[in-house]
Amino acid sequence: MTATPTDFLARALDAPGEPPLRPLPPAVAELLRSLDAPPRLAAHLRAVHDVAVELVDWVQDRYPELSLDREGVLFGSATHDVGKVLHPEELTGAGSAHEDAGRDLLLSHGFSPSLARFAATHAGWDDPVVTIEDLLVSTADKVWKDKRVPGLEDRLVKALAAATQREPWEEFLALDDLLARLGADAGPRLAFQSAFPVYT
Repeated sequence: MTATPTDFLARALDAPGEPPLRPLPPAVAELLRSLDAPPRLAAHLRAVHDVAVELVDWVQDRYPELSLDREGVLFGSATHDVGKVLHPEELTGAGSAHEDAGRDLLLSHGFSPSLARFAATHAGWDDPVVTIEDLLVSTADKVWKDKRVPGLEDRLVKALAAATQREPWEEFLALDDLLARLGADAGPRLAFQSAFPVYT
């Protein structure tokens, strides 16, 4: 029996993955279903969201005094590329049209500007006004496939050190260790994403 587009999307949203991937927040999964999102996009968002959970848990454990919008980071990681529903060519090639399109799409579906912004800011981590939440979404979007971006990591280290008054080198070593561990599972995450088609 041939799989339908709906079957592919359902699997991308619900299949356990190896290692197991957490499900997307229910509101995000429902949005992707309603948009008939490309299955590969849903798989990608799950992989990035899964890494973001690990990042946020680590930050909250190591920096309990840091005020952090956990749900914002998790929503942002789960929707950062949602604009690729409108620009599916950017699932396989370069492009930034999905960024503003994603923010506008989320706004049009009733999500708040504070949540929708991540779709537009996830690639703009070098902007001076980005928050620690923006930096965490951007980091998850890189490290899920074991891509390390020194400039991004430096910004995150500075934000963490400033929030805790610890030495930047100490925060760098701790973050570097975490990102190396997260990157070690990149192969299975990439395989999970690649198992789903862009177009059905």
